[in-house]
Amino acid sequence: MGKKYKKAGKQMNKKELTERLMLLFREKANGSLSLKYIFAELHLVTHPLRRLCMEILLEMVDDDYITETDKYQYRINNRGVEMKGTFYRKSNGKNSFVPDGSEESIFIAERNSAHAMNNDKVRIAFYAKCKNRSAEGEVIEILERANDTFVGTLEVTKGYAFLVTENRTLANDIFIQKNKLKGGKTGDKAIVKIVEWPNRAKNPIGQVVDILGRTGDNTTEMHAILAEFGLPYVYPKAVEKAAEKISEGISKEEIAKREDFRSVTTFTIDPKDAKDFDDALSIRKLEGSLWEIGVHIADVTHYVEEGSIIDKEAEKRATSVYLVDRTIPMLPERLSNFICSLRPHEEKLTFSVIFQITAKGEVKDSQIAHTVITSDRRFTYEEAQQVIETKEGDFKEELLTMNTIAKALREKRFDNGAINFDRYEVKFEIDEKGKPINVYFKESKDANKLVEEFMLLANKTVAERIGKVSDKKKAKVLPYRIHDLPDPEKLDNLAQFIARFGYKLRTAGTKMEVSKSINRLLDDVQGRKEENLIETVSIRAMQKASYSTHNIGHYGLAFDYYTHFTSPIRRFPDMMVHRLVTKYMDGGRTVSEQ
Repeated sequence: MGKKYKKAGKQMNKKELTERLMLLFREKANGSLSLKYIFAELHLVTHPLRRLCMEILLEMVDDDYITETDKYQYRINNRGVEMKGTFYRKSNGKNSFVPDGSEESIFIAERNSAHAMNNDKVRIAFYAKCKNRSAEGEVIEILERANDTFVGTLEVTKGYAFLVTENRTLANDIFIQKNKLKGGKTGDKAIVKIVEWPNRAKNPIGQVVDILGRTGDNTTEMHAILAEFGLPYVYPKAVEKAAEKISEGISKEEIAKREDFRSVTTFTIDPKDAKDFDDALSIRKLEGSLWEIGVHIADVTHYVEEGSIIDKEAEKRATSVYLVDRTIPMLPERLSNFICSLRPHEEKLTFSVIFQITAKGEVKDSQIAHTVITSDRRFTYEEAQQVIETKEGDFKEELLTMNTIAKALREKRFDNGAINFDRYEVKFEIDEKGKPINVYFKESKDANKLVEEFMLLANKTVAERIGKVSDKKKAKVLPYRIHDLPDPEKLDNLAQFIARFGYKLRTAGTKMEVSKSINRLLDDVQGRKEENLIETVSIRAMQKASYSTHNIGHYGLAFDYYTHFTSPIRRFPDMMVHRLVTKYMDGGRTVSEQ
């Protein structure tokens, strides 16, 4: 550490004086500063401090951080270099800025953040590097707030109130005038909107948007979690009213337009607490060695008109959200749990993919059709698994046949290079008050894999039907679910990590060779104490799956074509696919990629 100099009874070292000089130049960026002014502004009254200051100024000139415009006159450089981008706030004060179109980050000191919040779009002034220091920036304008509402607990005093947040990226409590409390009391969980944050004020000023309830109450805390992540915790009344107007009756005219599967053996297999049954399976024996397997999906878009208030709300939500003790549905419950849900012994409209298939999983023919079904039985996964294991119970022949076919399909996928991430799922058992009383691992067994394989096959078949065309034709637009090859650098890092445990991984070669090497690794760690760790690290080495109209295939599933078709009750992309497939089946032209 450099020398320390006393100043007004305190000590100041070179680093501290450098910080103060840099701050002074930034504050006075539009003009030149004389040496006399600098001494006076920083209260440098002793000769050692002034000598140190001049030494630092010379270094700053050498580093091109400042320019000596005249004798003992200095001005900061690069104040005119401005950039737009995203501000990232860290709880440790090490904030950063990433310019648009770049991945390089620039440090933003807290004093230069101008009250910017995490993910805000900002404009910064970029400063040149000073000796032994990284490049820095200063927020000069907040272009767009990423978030202006926060969840926390109210603390109300005689004259004013604060919202104490648990958000690590907002260290300051939010000040609230008492007339903006909406009846909130100390200990209430609330959502507060920031309406102002004066430049020189430590705390932002806000107003209560909603009172969620008392802190500690289960429903209150669940709603707080949803609000914290910007997820809706209540359904708009106008949307609920629109759903109430939808008729659940099915006319004879509608049935006449569809393939009739009401007399074919059909059942659903779902979690025991599920209410939104959006897929069912049917089976019947055909001539010779063929079986007909129907994958029947709730025909949601028959009931939800494109552009309607229900459709717009579903698009905004994008998916259903599953919490430990409840589901926040994408669609109103009248649709998700009743009209569209494939409940047993009720006639339901479905959009189906029907296969002619052998017991060895060889698909001989397939058909996509609008259908009507009646489910004969609602199985839980546990009930279906018991039938498979004991070979006794309802529809045992059908379930056992389907399981045989599903295993053959699964084996073919892995032979083609699919990755076998077969992880345990953590589940909670809760009491009537929503408190967890038990935690356990839920294993994916044959019943789960049976459903999974037929859903994968249906999604793949729909994508192939639209996207797989001859070289002379152009495929019609469809949102594909794509998954790119692993990043080579991440694979190398994974290989180095697992080597510590004595495992090897092939990181070069064909994608088939690499995927089979990953599967061997996953097989090798099965049952060992490091299994969960290595599976988790392996998943992180993979690319993230995404939606795109430009198909590149799905690496993890080893499919050249794949989309999401089988969950329209809980995923909006599936509704989009249903509409497009219906349009194309009716002879419609391709839509814009936008």
